[in-house]
Amino acid sequence: MEFLNDMALFVEVCKVMSFRKAADNLNMPSSTLSRRISHLEKEIGLRLLHRTTRKVELTEAGQIYYERCRRIVEEARLAHEELGDILAQPTGLLRVSLPVDFAINYLALLLVEFADHYPGIHFEFDLTPRQVNLITEPFDLAIRMGEQKDSTLIARLLVKLPVYFYASPHYLEVSGEPKHPNDLIQHECLGFPKGGLWKLSKDDTNEKIEVNVKSRFMLNNIGMIKQLAVLNQGITLLPEGIVTKELDQGLLRKILPEWQGIPISVYALTETRLLPAKTQRFIEFLRNRLK
Repeated sequence: MEFLNDMALFVEVCKVMSFRKAADNLNMPSSTLSRRISHLEKEIGLRLLHRTTRKVELTEAGQIYYERCRRIVEEARLAHEELGDILAQPTGLLRVSLPVDFAINYLALLLVEFADHYPGIHFEFDLTPRQVNLITEPFDLAIRMGEQKDSTLIARLLVKLPVYFYASPHYLEVSGEPKHPNDLIQHECLGFPKGGLWKLSKDDTNEKIEVNVKSRFMLNNIGMIKQLAVLNQGITLLPEGIVTKELDQGLLRKILPEWQGIPISVYALTETRLLPAKTQRFIEFLRNRLK
């Protein structure tokens, strides 16, 4: 398709009828421009321009070719500008798969803000636990929490959520408040299945420790874990933004504040790096606002 580029160069020469002026306008050497036009003429098999030391003139074939090429180049320029307009103010339907708890606790207000900023975008959100297939299903992207193992997808890190300890005041009153992570082995702890080994670090010194806790309740849903903690069933590790309302209402208390669990990474997953403007803007917006 190199001839399309040469066609555009030919149009620029014809506009000013000078290789030197066209080369200056294109910011390229005049010799390179002349060589490209000669290559185009060779590909076509016809002389397009009469060249003399004083002037450049169109041949009969060159006149016909110029009229066609000028319209093609102009259409290409308009198409490019239209795409630029779409990029500046993207439109269309954006389909996103979201984790339920993360969407409700972190994204609701942000989605409204994004929608106000881009009125031309419509939304379809899937808030189910299932792992949608971005290759075979019509989703633009998926937001996922935790490290991602699927190397066939493009993963863009949005944020790392700090994770801290929480328990209800009533549970702490009855069972006592741990002073050190090693005290957790004496407590009921709420966590995910196969998550009995809690890896912790200390904020100020980056000291690391592992504690093997016992869990009467093991769940794969953050919202349910939080609710059981509110109902006095034990101590849990949760992203701090998930429990804002419960802390304000006094339903939960932060404990062992200088210690935290492994931060939870949140990724935007796409099937390709070549994204439409609506998807690019959404990912950029979330990345900036979640920080």
